[in-house]
Amino acid sequence: MAWLRSLLFAIMFYAGSFIIVSSGIAAVLVDKSAVRTTTRRWARYHRWCAARLLGIRSKIEGQVPVTPVLVAGKHQSMYETIDILLLLDDPVVVMKKDLVKIPGWGWLAGHYGIIPIDREGGAGALRAMLGAARAAVASGRPIAIFPEGTRVSPGERPPLQSGFAGLYRTLGLPVVPLATDSGHAWPRRFVKRPGTIRFCFGEPIPAGLHRDEIEARVYAAINRLEI
Repeated sequence: MAWLRSLLFAIMFYAGSFIIVSSGIAAVLVDKSAVRTTTRRWARYHRWCAARLLGIRSKIEGQVPVTPVLVAGKHQSMYETIDILLLLDDPVVVMKKDLVKIPGWGWLAGHYGIIPIDREGGAGALRAMLGAARAAVASGRPIAIFPEGTRVSPGERPPLQSGFAGLYRTLGLPVVPLATDSGHAWPRRFVKRPGTIRFCFGEPIPAGLHRDEIEARVYAAINRLEI
């Protein structure tokens, strides 16, 4: 049954995404502001499919930030990378540059506002990333980053990637850590399990800390649901 539900989710979500993205591109070509409406519609559709077809729902704990901050989240599944668009108010998301190459979706993502990471791009790629981040701050939008750099299984606690510390130092924003246990309901394998995914927002960590301290505090906070 779980396998069939997961298959139905994959069919419904990706078919619906194609429709939403296609219609969104047409809307944005007429009115650029439509990209934010399209993005939230897509994220809501993902949440609906997860709840109705997989029996997976979100539970939010802690104080959701309402001011421009750097939100650093645990990354265990695809679920949080999409749901973050609903958890925060119009966030700019740090993501791998390769994702922008996805036909249609990448075009919309670029217009919505992302901060691309190219780990093989050297100093030039780093400057481009920081420039995009400064533009996001100037627009008053929060920034979401998954500082582990890759999806990990429950119980894994890899070190934070260096790009996080660079953003923190350059932007001068407080950090709100975000812990999640999404990997239990949404593991790496195809079959998903019904359950409630917790999103736990931690207390803001002030700007201006030394790299070792900010990384240690964020590392502890995003892993606090690990057992």
